[in-house]
Amino acid sequence: MGEFFKNIGKIPYEGKNSTNPLAFKYYDPDEVIAGKPMREHLRFALSWWHTMGGDGTDMFGVGTADKTWGESEPEARAKAKVDAAFEIMEKLSIDYFCFHDRDLSPEYGSLAETNAKLDEITDYVKEKQAQTGAKLLWGTAKCFDHPRYMHGAGTSPSADVFAFTAAQIKKAIEATVKLGGKGYVFWGGREGYETLLNTNTALELDNMARLMKMAVRYARSIGYTGDFYIEPKPKEPTKHQYDFDTATVLGFLRKYGLENDFKMNIEANHATLAQHTFQHELRMARDNNVFGSIDANQGDTLLGWDTDQFPTNVYDAALCMYEVLKAGGFTNGGLNFDAKARRGSFTPEDIFHSYIAGMDTFALGLRIAVKMIEDGRIDKFVEERYSSWTNGIGKDIIDEKVGFEELEKYALEKGEVTDSLGSGRQEMLESIMNNIMFSL
Repeated sequence: MGEFFKNIGKIPYEGKNSTNPLAFKYYDPDEVIAGKPMREHLRFALSWWHTMGGDGTDMFGVGTADKTWGESEPEARAKAKVDAAFEIMEKLSIDYFCFHDRDLSPEYGSLAETNAKLDEITDYVKEKQAQTGAKLLWGTAKCFDHPRYMHGAGTSPSADVFAFTAAQIKKAIEATVKLGGKGYVFWGGREGYETLLNTNTALELDNMARLMKMAVRYARSIGYTGDFYIEPKPKEPTKHQYDFDTATVLGFLRKYGLENDFKMNIEANHATLAQHTFQHELRMARDNNVFGSIDANQGDTLLGWDTDQFPTNVYDAALCMYEVLKAGGFTNGGLNFDAKARRGSFTPEDIFHSYIAGMDTFALGLRIAVKMIEDGRIDKFVEERYSSWTNGIGKDIIDEKVGFEELEKYALEKGEVTDSLGSGRQEMLESIMNNIMFSL
């Protein structure tokens, strides 16, 4: 195995005053902050699909980056990807990776051959894990790019496609368990519709739930103890996807009795496509005890599709990490960079520039979030704003000691509500946020 990035050494932490583009300014992996090293708070993960395979191809043009890793044959290229990925992780101090099965190893002539080739690559990945200590954050099956999935996978009108999907997911779960992964993700890239004129939505949703229940049963039967995730996304590639946002997915899980088996893998760019903020989706997950993992990226608000840019918006990162800390931190999840360098950023060095930008952004976001909590002004304001629910009639409502009759009597005796209407102070709170951010 040769070195793929000979002109790049291990990326050092040089602090915020550094002008070295190949150094961290805010991410110091072993610095203890809020009781844990930064690497444990953030649990950064490399995305196999974008980093190792994404060559800049888009709907308007061919690739601009060479992601062949010096190999023309698929077997050799899959192995070279492993070598290059572990070199990237080591040089960037990234402890985790995530994969789709077909990104590790492509399809071959038959499912049996494809599975056998995947076994060979996962054997090799496992060897590299033993040598380096790198861990699998989560795995998933790529049930959306092959023509067989043009009408969906678990929601296909074809029972044969459903069967093939189940077989592919079974193998992906086995690979996840083999590599020690503590997360398995369902992302329904084609699980939706273009028009209701040709769609039996009730059957499709029932079948999606059947597939997930089968996956849970099988995974537990082979010793999987990790989390299952659903990754909400509203649209693109299909016009409407069934996993639209966190609230929609919660309704689905509760309808089918899956709420105890699944958590959310929240992606920033998917949140904005659903016309929500990243923080909103995280808060909905946290409030409903389904916060699991995060795809760290950002979208362009002027574009209506999933641009998967490396995150550089510190404000969003700070609010994200605030939610993560308030949720008690990651358990099995982490921050997977489901992000790709721009099509015009095509050199091998751009991989490192991209990850450094994203990792520093979230490291700075973590530092700000910790300070927000330690500062206490925002939390205190929220606590005081809802103080009427801690005593008197508010506490009686929460304790279910009163009903309509008692509340009517209370309202008649009290008269018009004026004295308990406080200002929301949004502008003041945003100013406090800026004060905290820029006083570091």
